[in-house]
Amino acid sequence: YQRVIDKVEAPLIAMALNACGGNQIRAADLLGLNRNTLRKKIRAHSIEIIKQSRRQG
Repeated sequence: YQRVIDKVEAPLIAMALNACGGNQIRAADLLGLNRNTLRKKIRAHSIEIIKQSRRQG
């Protein structure tokens, strides 16, 4: 079980963060996690957060 979680969790978190423009609160909500839990998992998996600017045009 833990091996499966380790392989799936990091890409899933990265995709959620990307879909939410790097917003951790929205990504945590999308994943059904507490924001602090998400932050802990981001650190554990060394996931880089890239914030996207909201440019109109």
